[in-house]
Amino acid sequence: MSPNSAHPPARWRAIVPRAALLLLLALAFVLLTGLVDGGVGVTPLRLFDQARYPLANAWPGLLLAGILLAISRRALLSFALAFLLQGLLYAVNLLKVANLGTPLLPDDFRIVGQLHKGGMHLLSGYLPHSPWPYLGLLAAMALIVAAWRLEPPLFPRRTRGARLLGGGVLALALASMLVGLPAWAKIYNGKTLWLEPWSAISTTTHSGLVSALMLFHLEYGKGEHKPDRAAAAKLIEQSTPALLQSMQAPAAGGELPDIVVVQSESFFDPTIMRGYEHSNFAPNLRRLAAHGTSGKLHVPTFGGGTIRTEFEVLTGLSLRYFDNLQFPYLQMSHKALPGLVRTLNRHGYTTLALHGNDPAFWNRTTAFKAIGFDRFVSQSSFPPTAPNDGKYMADSAMTDEIMTLLKNDGPPQFIFAISIEAHGPYDVEPAHVAERDAIPVPDGISGRDKLELQTYLYHLKHADAELGRLVKLLAQRQRPSVVLFYGDHLPALSNSYQITGFVDGGDMLSQAGVWLLVDPKRPGKRSKADTASWLLPGKLLAHIGIHDDPYFALTELVGPQLAALTEAPGAPPLAEGDDQQQLDKAMASIDQLRMSNKLDSLLPQPATPALTPAPGKIAHNDVPPAPLPASAAQ
Repeated sequence: MSPNSAHPPARWRAIVPRAALLLLLALAFVLLTGLVDGGVGVTPLRLFDQARYPLANAWPGLLLAGILLAISRRALLSFALAFLLQGLLYAVNLLKVANLGTPLLPDDFRIVGQLHKGGMHLLSGYLPHSPWPYLGLLAAMALIVAAWRLEPPLFPRRTRGARLLGGGVLALALASMLVGLPAWAKIYNGKTLWLEPWSAISTTTHSGLVSALMLFHLEYGKGEHKPDRAAAAKLIEQSTPALLQSMQAPAAGGELPDIVVVQSESFFDPTIMRGYEHSNFAPNLRRLAAHGTSGKLHVPTFGGGTIRTEFEVLTGLSLRYFDNLQFPYLQMSHKALPGLVRTLNRHGYTTLALHGNDPAFWNRTTAFKAIGFDRFVSQSSFPPTAPNDGKYMADSAMTDEIMTLLKNDGPPQFIFAISIEAHGPYDVEPAHVAERDAIPVPDGISGRDKLELQTYLYHLKHADAELGRLVKLLAQRQRPSVVLFYGDHLPALSNSYQITGFVDGGDMLSQAGVWLLVDPKRPGKRSKADTASWLLPGKLLAHIGIHDDPYFALTELVGPQLAALTEAPGAPPLAEGDDQQQLDKAMASIDQLRMSNKLDSLLPQPATPALTPAPGKIAHNDVPPAPLPASAAQ
């Protein structure tokens, strides 16, 4: 036996314990990640029966630890720092689930770019108020600094390029994950792991948070589906006789009315909750519904994501047909979009958006320009005396500003007003604490849940009161007007919902909101219609007598069969071959073609041209109108 075989070289004697240490740290990282995650599919014991789940969930963190090791040469420091950064991800997820009822999704990271545009003010309200999480974070950082100072390097600084090569390979692997390289779909796919595309929280529970982020990133980050032009053309051809008849309906007599659309933050009717069946927190909504059109409103979001419902109302496009458009204003291009605003512009309306918040947040300044608004009046244009109630501007200030902006002469006006008073979090003291504390709550709700529910209902009552005041003030004007009022989504009162349940026996993600369309000067008879947010513009245009937009006329025809498919966070796919499924697929292609301005050639055109839009004036702090695409200007 040679001396070399009996006594391994010194370098191997050094490598083996280092490799053993790294394997031990990697195993500990996987086990601790599963422990922190808590999902049923990635708990530590699952290593024995479905190891791919916990390993896949920890893999990005392990890559990060390897990169940090190549940089720092310190094993404990690298794994601890990677675990801390991963822990921050889990902490943010906990906050989102607690406040909005849904886990992190890849597109949530787009909000990082909004933090300097008013987003920090909005999101800071969701941060823990207790000092302990921050003290714990400081302690963890102190330990990491100590590890940097005290832990000896695992290998020398100079490794003849091995450290650079190893770190570079790991960095490329992690970067390919972040950009969604399709090769990773061999690990992160619905067959290998658990993916419930219509329920992110179910996916997260089974596959782990990190794996769920990768699954949704790879599955829904591929771009839009290619529309089936033939299916779209077939549906339009089948609908053409009814479309032409609808488009030739006589216009409403007299002058076009001013239109005020109020998107009321988190507004819903609490009577759908058990314990509140006989409550009356929205008496004005109920009173006005007896003289207008109202019903359930299906929206594409829950607890947050206001711009999803807002996008559907302004464009008439269903986000059901755009899988990867989670935050449309942050993802849409700067090109002009067809929709409600441009149709009204063509009929001579001046169009204005109103919101008592930072105009840059959610990229509304750019989005409203693409959608076609003449002006955008935001927080800085409100009077300095405009009051807050709780964390945000009071709905009463918004009503005052609407009435100030409406003119008594000139072309018809369209105002799209976005309220914010009832925005969460609901642990901020309102202006009148005694009024809030007097609100009853169902049995079983106590502590923080009780306080948050009372605070929300306090703001809901104010939103309802302002609806009544707005309609009353509009009825006193000489000019005709209509009001479209709706809630953008249910508030994220998840604990209260789980305690009380809902009257219909469904869960919180399946509950519909409310909408109302009323004429302040000419109250009509009660009409009930359940619908979806993307169908509201067609209903509004039909109500005021504008029938010549073929797309919105089409949504009026097919909408009733598709409205209930709008569900947060997304309804499951329909059975293949079902008649409704064929209609759903054809409508998906129609919406995708419309988004890309390629639909007009398939639609029947009105017999008479639309009116020329009135020139809009551009004021300080306002957004100029984007030019119409050629197809829409014809």
